[in-house]
Amino acid sequence: MKKHNFYAGPSILSQYTIKNTADAVLDFAGTGLSLLEISHRSKEFSAVMDEARALVKELLDVPAGYDVVYLGGGASLQFCMVPYNLLKKKAAYLETGTWAVNAIKEAKLFGEVDVVASSKDANFTFIPKGYTVPDDADYFHITTNNTIFGTEMRYDPDVKVPLVADMSSDIFSRPIDVSKYDIIYAGAQKNLAPAGVTIAIVREDALGKVERAIPTMLDYRTHIKKGSMFNTPPCLPVFAALQTLRYYKELGGVKVLEKMNLEKAAILYDEIDRNKLFRGTVVPEDRSIMNVCFVMNDEYKELEEEFAQFASSKGMVGIKGHRSVGGFRASLYNAMPKSSVEALIATMQEFEKNH
Repeated sequence: MKKHNFYAGPSILSQYTIKNTADAVLDFAGTGLSLLEISHRSKEFSAVMDEARALVKELLDVPAGYDVVYLGGGASLQFCMVPYNLLKKKAAYLETGTWAVNAIKEAKLFGEVDVVASSKDANFTFIPKGYTVPDDADYFHITTNNTIFGTEMRYDPDVKVPLVADMSSDIFSRPIDVSKYDIIYAGAQKNLAPAGVTIAIVREDALGKVERAIPTMLDYRTHIKKGSMFNTPPCLPVFAALQTLRYYKELGGVKVLEKMNLEKAAILYDEIDRNKLFRGTVVPEDRSIMNVCFVMNDEYKELEEEFAQFASSKGMVGIKGHRSVGGFRASLYNAMPKSSVEALIATMQEFEKNH
C-alpha cells in the first residue's frame, strides 16, 4: 500500500533528496568514503557548504549585505540567539502559537519584552491584527507559520523597527522580501532537510550593537566569518538541504512552489468546508497552506477515532492533530505531491458516505 506522509516534522522529503543523500552515504562525491565519515574540511564538503549557502541566496533573492549560515541547535536555539545578538533594552513579539510563546520566554532573559498582541485566549485560532509595534523596540519578532495551530502570515509586515522571523515551517513556500528583515531563521525539518540543521539569513550590519559579551557559539558573527564552518557542521543534513535546494531550482523556484502549495491547500480546504463531518479550526483568512488543521463537527465527534483508523487503513500517515488542538492535521510541505492530498480527500469522502 502506498503511504501518504502528512507528518508535521520531521516530515516528507522529495525522492530527489532522499535518493541523492542515500547514495552519498554509500559513496560521497566519488571519494569512496561515506558522507557520514568525510572531513568537513575536505574540498568536497566545503563545496557542498558553499553551494548550499549560495542557493538559499539565489532562491530567496537575498540582497547584498546579508549572509546565510547553517547552524546546529534547531530553531529553538534561535529563541535565545536572536535576543543575545539584538536585544539591548526592549523587544516586541507577536504571540501566535506555541513556538512564539517559547521565543518570548527566552527573550525575557535578556530584557523587556512587549507582547504587542496575542491570540492565546482563542487558542491561537487567528493572527492578531491592528496592533502597534513600539518605535523604541530593538526588533519585532514574528512566527510566520504556526505548525500546531494551522495559522500563517503569508505576507511580510511593514514595521519601523528591525524585523525578525521564525520561518521554520513555511520557508521556501512563497517569495519573501528579505530586505524587510534583519534575521530570518528556520529549522530544516519541514521544507529543507532532516532534523539537525537550522538556516539563518542575517543582515550583517544588524550585529555588533549590544554591549553584552556573547558566547562564541551564540554570536552570528562567528559563523558568518567562518562560512558556517567554525566547528563541525551537521554534514548529512547540510548535504540533504543542498539536494532539496537543487530540486527547488530545477522545479522553477519559489514562485512555482507557491503555486503548487496554494493548489494543494485549496482543494483540501474546499473539501473540509464541503464535507458534513468536518470543520476547520482557524479563521479562513489566516489558514495555513502548510499545516491544515481540522476536527469533526460536534455532532460527529464520536467518529474521530474511527476516522483516524480508517485513514490509516488507506495509507494516510501522521494526520493526528496536536494535543493542543485535537482532531487532525495534514501537513502539505513543498515535497507533498498533490496526488497524496487527493488521496486524503477521497478518504474523507468515502468516510462521509459510510456515515
